[in-house]
Amino acid sequence: HNPTGVDPKVEQWKEISHEMKRKNHRAFFDCAYQGFASGDAEKDAAAIRLFVADGHQICLSQSYAKNFGLYGERVGAFSVVCADKEEAERVESQLKILIRPMYSNPPVNGARIVSTILEDPKLKPQWYSECKQMADRIIKMRELLKSNLHKAGSTRNWEHVTNQIGMFCYSGITVEQVDRMRNEHHIYMTKDGRISMAGVTSKNVEYLAKALHEVTSN
Repeated sequence: HNPTGVDPKVEQWKEISHEMKRKNHRAFFDCAYQGFASGDAEKDAAAIRLFVADGHQICLSQSYAKNFGLYGERVGAFSVVCADKEEAERVESQLKILIRPMYSNPPVNGARIVSTILEDPKLKPQWYSECKQMADRIIKMRELLKSNLHKAGSTRNWEHVTNQIGMFCYSGITVEQVDRMRNEHHIYMTKDGRISMAGVTSKNVEYLAKALHEVTSN
């Protein structure tokens, strides 16, 4: 889940699917980091595919800005699972009415790059591999941050650092502690304590851990 990094397990997704169907809710998935969460694009799509298999008529927005390095191109897709062909035609008609005054026709540059990569038998596995490298690096930084916090002497429970996944980490520190991180250690994050794990490296993780320990223990 963006931005918390909390991701339900498969069995929990099954329960969520069951309850949403029982209550006649419609699911809207925002898939912006496919491949960056676990390092496996197929695994990251598991919840979406589960809901479709369970008979949900989902809405799905996908972004390729992050996982294809096309942030300036704003490349994405919007999909709606419909009951039949007639409903699909009605939904498409309504979407066109909404799209026309917003952007009419999107630029094709980014979309063609994504299409080229996914249709190429050599480029597609390379993209999978590079996504996994990025995800594995972030996972490694989470592990190093937690271990360095313990090394610094912290006795707090930091399990959430490695339990969460994705590019962001909710540290659990207070607004006052966030202010101290900024003013005393020049480490910047949002007021709710959310850290961008993409900015954590092997060179600064120890400094980050020591600063977190200082503001949470004094």
